[in-house]
Amino acid sequence: MTTNLMTTFSDQLADAVDAAAPSVVQVQGRRRPASGLVYADEVVLTTVRALGREDGLRVRRHDGQTLEAELAGWDPTTSLAVLRVASLQVKAITPAAATARVGHLAIAVARSWSNVVTASAGIVSVIGGPLPTGPRRAIDQVIRTTAPMHEGFAGGAFLDTSGGLLGVATSAAIRGLGVVIPASIAWKTAATVLEHGRLKRGYLGLAGQPVVLSEDQRAAPGRDEGLLVVAVTSGSPAAKAGILVGDILIDFDGQPIDSPEDLLDLLLGERVGRAATCRLVRGAAMVDLTVTVGERPAH
Repeated sequence: MTTNLMTTFSDQLADAVDAAAPSVVQVQGRRRPASGLVYADEVVLTTVRALGREDGLRVRRHDGQTLEAELAGWDPTTSLAVLRVASLQVKAITPAAATARVGHLAIAVARSWSNVVTASAGIVSVIGGPLPTGPRRAIDQVIRTTAPMHEGFAGGAFLDTSGGLLGVATSAAIRGLGVVIPASIAWKTAATVLEHGRLKRGYLGLAGQPVVLSEDQRAAPGRDEGLLVVAVTSGSPAAKAGILVGDILIDFDGQPIDSPEDLLDLLLGERVGRAATCRLVRGAAMVDLTVTVGERPAH
C-alpha cells in the first residue's frame, strides 16, 4: 500500500512538471543560458542575471525553436526583467490557487543548457522579509527553499505539487537555502514594467547634503536633521516651485528627508508628473511649496 501511494504521488509530481514545462523557456543572453517564464502572450519574465546584456537576446521554446527577444524593461529591486517575444505562441504559466506555506513540498523547474527540462524538489523552509537588495531597496517577501538550484534555475518556475506557480526561482541563496520571489510580487512587478516600459525616475533638479538643524530651526519642524539645498538647476521643477539654495528640505510629500538617498527613494515610478508638497526650513521659518515632479533625463 505504501509503495502504491509513493508511486501515485511521484507520478503526480512528474505530471505537474510536464504540465508546466512548455511555459518554462530557455533565455539566451549570457554565455550559459538560464530560464524564463511565459507571463502572457508574447511576454517572458526572467531575471536580470539570466540576461547579462540588453541586446542580442533570444528565447528558446520547449520545441527547440529559437526566437529573437527584446528587453521591455526591468526592476532594480527584484532584478526581474520582462522580454517581448514576437510569435512566441506558448501558453502562459498559471499562478497557484493558494499561497505557499512553510513545510509545503515544492518543485523548481528550469531549462538546462541543452533545453531539456530539469527539476529539483524541496520544501518551503522560510517565508519572510523584507530582503535588502541594494541601498534603500528591498523585496517585501521571499520564499526560501531546500530545493537545490544552480544558475540555470534563475528565472525558472517554483511550483506547488499541482503545478501552480508559487514563485520565480533565482540563483541566490541565503544560508544554503535557495531564494524564490513569490508569484504575487513577480506578477505585480511584471505588470508595472510593462506599463511603464522602463523604470521612471523622478527629477527635481536640486542637489543637497545632510545637515543638522540649529536650535532655532528645530523649533519649527520638530526635526533634528534635513537636506540642505546646495544647488538648484535653472528651469527645473525645483526652481519653478521656488526652492532656493540654502533651504533645508525636511519632508517630501509627507515623508521625512534626512539624506539625498531618502529623496531619491521617493522619486520613482508613479510620482513622475504628480504634484508633491515640499516642507522646507528657510532661515528659522517653515515654508511649504508645491513641486511637480519631472522625469529624469535618460542621459
